[in-house]
Amino acid sequence: MMGCNNLGKGTAIGAAGGALLGAVVGKIAGNTAVGAAVGTAVGAGTGALIGKHMDKVKAQAEAVQNAQVEQITDANGLQGVKVTFDSGILFATNSSTLNAASKKSLNQFANVLKNNSDCDIAIFGHTDNTGSDAINNPLSVKRAKAVETYLKGQGVSSAQIKTVDGQGSTNPVADNSTAAGRQQNRRVEVYMYASQAMINAAEAGTLQ
Repeated sequence: MMGCNNLGKGTAIGAAGGALLGAVVGKIAGNTAVGAAVGTAVGAGTGALIGKHMDKVKAQAEAVQNAQVEQITDANGLQGVKVTFDSGILFATNSSTLNAASKKSLNQFANVLKNNSDCDIAIFGHTDNTGSDAINNPLSVKRAKAVETYLKGQGVSSAQIKTVDGQGSTNPVADNSTAAGRQQNRRVEVYMYASQAMINAAEAGTLQ
């Protein structure tokens, strides 16, 4: 029996085709359609190889201090990895300046990204619902950009980072009526997903 990992999921998803999952990817990926712009649905074999590859990426990301790591599905129905950093780990309240403690985690994460240069990257900042959109929206963008700038400073390629944006308080993952929920909602999410080069390698059967 096939284990419950990305290899099995990638096969099933690839067989179904990316279009089938397009309607749910927004919910899975925080209303963010991450994924390389491919012209046709990705086949089962390609999906399986990418799923197996992403198992390895996920395992590397899980070793990063203070990182919450999850499997996600991209806009092509392919497996990807979402890494979430609590904003409290990265920033002081109402600040977009990275604190000293965050840099160890981001240094580790930069190495994961550099070791997986065939992954495209999207970075999104989020806030809780305290304060107005006029404050939260630009703050979420600044926090995402601060993470981008730091990662590039550690050698992550600009070409690898496809999207950097903020979503303010529009995509909560917890209850904003509690302090614990608001803390979870203040976060920066980084998505690692299959680039066109990775898809091409999987289609050629050369992706390891």
